[in-house]
Amino acid sequence: QLQLVESGGGLVQPGGSLRLSCAASGFTLNYLAIGWFRQVPGKEREGVACISSSGAGTNYADSAKGRFTISRDNAKNTVYLQMNSLKPEDTGVYYCAADTITTHQGLCFLPKTSYNYGYWGQGTQVTVSS
Repeated sequence: QLQLVESGGGLVQPGGSLRLSCAASGFTLNYLAIGWFRQVPGKEREGVACISSSGAGTNYADSAKGRFTISRDNAKNTVYLQMNSLKPEDTGVYYCAADTITTHQGLCFLPKTSYNYGYWGQGTQVTVSS
């Protein structure tokens, strides 16, 4: 069974940090670009960050630049999202997803429709509040 499993969410105060993990089972992430997305009730799902299959390419939403870092450990079949200087507006359910269309090892994309992401995890809740 092909699965992506997110972990690491929780409640944190503004200014705090969290590291989210996205682990795959049943398949290898090594040849896939991976994206992190945030969903807030009543709002469109937003692409937060992505990393290419080689790890050489990354992209970030403007809201994440300078505060979030995406990385991957292909030996552990896991992708991480380090989130620092968290703000209340970072609150939401965070999903990781695997890009099943992009083949270039150095590129990743975060289109608004996320059409290129074929496998999704179940999400992990992040709440930033004092």
